[in-house]
Amino acid sequence: MKPGRDTVTVRVPGSTSNCGAGFDTLGLALSIYNRVTLTRATGAAPVPERPADGRAQAMVAETAALFFQTAKRAPVGFRYRIEGEVPPARGLGSSVTVIAGVLAGLDALHGTGWTRHQLVATATVLEGHPDNASAGILGGFTVSRCDPATGAYLDTVRIDVPAELAFVVVSPEVELLTKESRAVLPATLPYFDAVRSINSAAYLTAAFATGDFAKLRHAGGDFMHEPYRLPGIRGAGAALAAGTAAGAYTGWLSGSGSSVLCVSGRAAAEKVAAAMREAFTREAVACVARVLTADNAGLQLG
Repeated sequence: MKPGRDTVTVRVPGSTSNCGAGFDTLGLALSIYNRVTLTRATGAAPVPERPADGRAQAMVAETAALFFQTAKRAPVGFRYRIEGEVPPARGLGSSVTVIAGVLAGLDALHGTGWTRHQLVATATVLEGHPDNASAGILGGFTVSRCDPATGAYLDTVRIDVPAELAFVVVSPEVELLTKESRAVLPATLPYFDAVRSINSAAYLTAAFATGDFAKLRHAGGDFMHEPYRLPGIRGAGAALAAGTAAGAYTGWLSGSGSSVLCVSGRAAAEKVAAAMREAFTREAVACVARVLTADNAGLQLG
């Protein structure tokens, strides 16, 4: 067992998940980051260094409790600070940046020597699905697998994504919690909607695996969750259509929203961003546009 540190900062990239039809399976790390700093402290509970909202405090406490339970250690107190650029409740993996940051930070403080596989598996327990967890921790484009009987995380295949691809993310100024967004999903799906989604997810994954990114054009079609979620986000469907019309290869609802994302070549990215932003403006919806690249490094300790 390695000796631990007294303080550590963990940088975790935000991520986009589902990537169209890859529901709860596909993820992709993006060049937008949160940093979680942990410092040893007395007591047995986590304490924020600066005022934090109740949702974040509850997430840190739940993550710490699972870490100590999994590591079979008595809880030890720590101070924490969360800062960065990943907006909460916008479908960009903000919860994973906190969960993974706390898990990796506690691992470093206590010298438990967890592998990245263990970090993803534990984060998945808290998230309920591995798409953002695998992308945020491992980096790149990720295809994750869970046990079909228990739902437990099994493994991930990851693929590096070159800087020639731009990921244009437009986030309306509307928070949308994953739990709320899942409530609109149907209990059953038409058989051929499932078939069409499998086809889209497999083809999109093959395009990333082979690096033939021109084949991404219009490859993000989904029939499992987007038809039910997009109508609840004013301007989102129009923004995706505008982005592809402006030159993007494809686009999707990022996670459960409210952000939408288009994939394009670098040269077309600003034009795509302007078109997507204009679509939200026409609906009188304030938004923030970001032109990002993929992050292939994943979680990093400072």
